[in-house]
Amino acid sequence: MATIAFIGLGNMGGPMAINLVKAGHKVTVFDLVPAAVKTVTDVGASSADTAVAAARGADFVITMLPASRHVEGVYLGESGLLAALDSNTLVIDSSTIDAATVRKVAAVAKERGIAMVDAPVSGGVAGATAGTLSFMCGGDDDAFAKAKPVLEAMGKNIFHAGGHGAGQVAKICNNMLLSVLMVGTSEALRLGIDNGLDPVRLSEIMLASSGRNWTLEVYNPAPGVMEKAPASNDYKPGFMTELMLKDLGLAMETAIASSSATPMGALARSLYASHARNGNAKLDFSSIYQALAEQ
Repeated sequence: MATIAFIGLGNMGGPMAINLVKAGHKVTVFDLVPAAVKTVTDVGASSADTAVAAARGADFVITMLPASRHVEGVYLGESGLLAALDSNTLVIDSSTIDAATVRKVAAVAKERGIAMVDAPVSGGVAGATAGTLSFMCGGDDDAFAKAKPVLEAMGKNIFHAGGHGAGQVAKICNNMLLSVLMVGTSEALRLGIDNGLDPVRLSEIMLASSGRNWTLEVYNPAPGVMEKAPASNDYKPGFMTELMLKDLGLAMETAIASSSATPMGALARSLYASHARNGNAKLDFSSIYQALAEQ
């Protein structure tokens, strides 16, 4: 059993923290939203009034925060976590942020003798709840080895992508591909429907053919095809359109920095930006299907 501080209890962080409690770890949580804290303390976690108080004496500190500025704010500065942690504490940041921020925070952590792993996730709220997330980790070998048993309480696929920031790069590559697959799958389904095909039958055909992909297999964007998919529940997330747009923005920033050609990713970002502006930011990202249907 490990002593773990978990900071950031949103749609993903809350279920992740609950799984750590269920695995028998001693978990102390902090979030600015009291209701989010209560959801986790109701299953056995303790709470603290500040992030620093939650992290005091912890073997592991796990953060799941919205954006780079929040990660910097929590960890850096005289009142940040890194100024308060013991050198034997391992920091795991599961936020999806830019790799440069990860490297900046990791460098400060190293100066203070604190090991850090960036460990963004894939799998959505359903994966966080079921404990089946994929973790894409960046950091040195020893830190990854130490983090892995804790991550296994929250996920089933734990990958070591490379050094600090590598986990973030792997995450944005994955989500850029996912966005392209979702748009392409939605286009194909709409084309079939517009020409008289049943989306259930067409999905079966493509699943057994060369067009098979994850969105067809477990996250079909056409309503009524998969009972448990967000599409069959009024596109309730899931993974919100605004979060996919954020990840695509990170991918484009990374592509510019490395002079990488990402024409499909750029087009997907443009489509999702338009979709979000049209009032769909809080809907699941598979709702891009609706935008194509309207057009």
